[in-house]
Amino acid sequence: MPGLQAKRGKAPKVNLDGTRNLIAAVRAQAPGARYIMASTGRVYDEDLLRPAREDDPVSGDSPYPQSKVAAEQALRDSGLNWSIPRLAFVYGDEDGHLPALPRLLTAWGWHPAAVMSLIHHRDIATAVELALTGAMDGHTVNIADDAPVSIHEIAQIVGADYGTSAEPMSKPGNGQMDASLARSLGFRATVPTAYQAAWEGAL
Repeated sequence: MPGLQAKRGKAPKVNLDGTRNLIAAVRAQAPGARYIMASTGRVYDEDLLRPAREDDPVSGDSPYPQSKVAAEQALRDSGLNWSIPRLAFVYGDEDGHLPALPRLLTAWGWHPAAVMSLIHHRDIATAVELALTGAMDGHTVNIADDAPVSIHEIAQIVGADYGTSAEPMSKPGNGQMDASLARSLGFRATVPTAYQAAWEGAL
């Protein structure tokens, strides 16, 4: 798909070069500023057997997460006051992400009982507001809502059919994030579950 390939090709430039440019600008103009960089849970190894924690190895399986890994390291090495919220799968406010997920994951061969961590747009703002207080300074922090949901449940929420499978899951931790650190730092999701978002008409 040419459009997808083009986006993948832009990822290193946007994520890594953009981060380096901002680091240089902050050093020059506001060296005491607090630099908050949004990253992604896709940096984690998909073969983990449990929800990913911040100290787990990262690599990324495509240019987008790979460029995020490199950008994270550039920021840690910058000498600036930094924090890195790593976001779960982002959805909400009619962005189309959740409705598109069943078809995408079917193409990727995900098991219907696989579980995915999510985060609503509203709670990205919640996390950033917390980071601005300094609570996350010097930390990489997983940001996810309170209730990871199965792919089967996501399909039900958005009115899609995902099918069933009697095969065992080969990658039980893939797509899941442990957000214990975020909660210990004061993060509280205002949209705690995808079901809550659906009830509010905020998908």
